[in-house]
Amino acid sequence: MVAIAEAAPQVKLRFVPKPDKAATPLRDGTIDLEIGTAGTSAPEMRSRLIFRDRFVGAARTGHPLLAGSITPERYADCGHVVASRRGAWTGPVDDALLELGLRRRIMAVVPGFVDALGIARQSDLIALAPLSCFRDERVTGKGVQSFDLPVATPELAISAMWHPRLDADPGHRWLRQKLVATCGAMA
Repeated sequence: MVAIAEAAPQVKLRFVPKPDKAATPLRDGTIDLEIGTAGTSAPEMRSRLIFRDRFVGAARTGHPLLAGSITPERYADCGHVVASRRGAWTGPVDDALLELGLRRRIMAVVPGFVDALGIARQSDLIALAPLSCFRDERVTGKGVQSFDLPVATPELAISAMWHPRLDADPGHRWLRQKLVATCGAMA
């Protein structure tokens, strides 16, 4: 935001939640640019990889799980809070645990990673979040720390996505380039 505000002080950006991965808002012009992981098939959409990320676990400082080796069994035995904008109870970490014959005890589902990290900070529940969430202490705050997961999960490819009608728009192209450069430098 700082880089954009300094370079173009009259530009105003509006960030909106996107409840699913459908390409409709990009197609109909409701949104001009999406940042995230690619969703449903939309072959006409343009995209540019910004950075690669991975999931990590998160627990409050002093959580018993952090005292000792974090095995799949110890991890699964904890209570968990899951972040899902669709309200899903399971994800890739559950698939990996299931291959080992294990299941997490999921106690709550919240709409976003910031919410999950806040709950982990104030309880004994374990959260799952992208490692990039831990780059900004204002998001994670003191009192919560990340740890490597005891199972493998797929890598996250964070991309900028837009409709091809905006390819030639000089303002949109400038914004994409600035955003990709800024976010890529943080990775």
